[in-house]
Amino acid sequence: MQRFDVIILGAGAAGMFCAIEAGRRGRRVALIDHARAPGEKIRISGGGRCNFTNLDIAPEKFLSQNPRFALSALRRYTQHDFIERVRQAGIAFHEKTLGQLFCDGSSRQIVSMLVTDLQQAGVQLYLGTAVSDVSHGDGFTVTTGAGTLHAPHLVVATGGKSIPKMGASGFGYQLAEQFGHRLVETRPALVPLTFSTGQVEEMKPLAGVSVHASVACGKTRFLEGMLFTHRGLSGPSILQISSYWREGQAVVVDLAPESDALSVLADEKHRNGRQAVHTALSKMLPEKLARQAVQRAQVQGNLADQSKAALARVRDAVHQWHVVPVGTEGYRTAEVTLGGVDTKGLDAKTMESRSVRGLFFIGEVVDVTGWLGGYNFQWAWSSGWAAGQVV
Repeated sequence: MQRFDVIILGAGAAGMFCAIEAGRRGRRVALIDHARAPGEKIRISGGGRCNFTNLDIAPEKFLSQNPRFALSALRRYTQHDFIERVRQAGIAFHEKTLGQLFCDGSSRQIVSMLVTDLQQAGVQLYLGTAVSDVSHGDGFTVTTGAGTLHAPHLVVATGGKSIPKMGASGFGYQLAEQFGHRLVETRPALVPLTFSTGQVEEMKPLAGVSVHASVACGKTRFLEGMLFTHRGLSGPSILQISSYWREGQAVVVDLAPESDALSVLADEKHRNGRQAVHTALSKMLPEKLARQAVQRAQVQGNLADQSKAALARVRDAVHQWHVVPVGTEGYRTAEVTLGGVDTKGLDAKTMESRSVRGLFFIGEVVDVTGWLGGYNFQWAWSSGWAAGQVV
């Protein structure tokens, strides 16, 4: 049996960061992952450039049954702390939009930085290693394909169910329940929305069309890019709202939030009333989308033929398009998992279980989910750092 001070399950962002911090404190650390390479989700993130944090970290940009739970870790290890770490590693980066920070080069630079830190901290890395059993008695015993490991501290950093092709599973949730922890229902988040067959047929000509849109569900609203797909809607604004949307709810889309369709149509009617309504509307929307909006408004003929009520219907089709998705594309394309280990059972300062001494949960497996734009990576760094100070 191999003995360590701490065993960490999951060599993703949170697990690697926790291992580095614990190793730097002189702890003997074993970091285990079934993947053949560490940080695989980091590698594929941000289109290969890794949106590693956001300048505007704030509690309202995280979803949880207790949104304030994340505050302690986020305040003690901030986005600025991680940015400084990236700078010290010589990794060039830039702000893309809305405070989102990306590598100028490749996301592999972040992975390489972390792997180097793991090596320097003396962490023993077990890759391509499956865990078959975890038990608790005098400490924690983890049975793996590489032998049996034992430690007084166990950190679960196995992530959520999103992107199963990368090996994601519900293993962390199973461990939580094994040790008596309650789970908040999990569901795909930051994921494209899908439509019924009829809706898809109606919008099939729009596949590939993108606009800057305002997308709302209830009182929550996002103003970012939106993309029509062969199955429904995607793009940043849709991914964001997907975390708030529930089955049966309508999503309200403003296809041209910076314009006033009624004013545009009135001006065009005065200038050239003989043009088709969709032609006038294409001054503010892609032509295919303009045609579809006019169809939904059930308006035909030239601008000169339209009543105020008809033009108002076109305005509503542009600025208040109500659509009810039938679902999402699921964990296959979801960037993160909403829900997870209930924060009521964890210490917000250390991430330690309140009921099982020496057991910790960090990162995506916990019921803390950030917005799109580097927030989930920052939660991984911050929660991993917090646990790494005490294991």
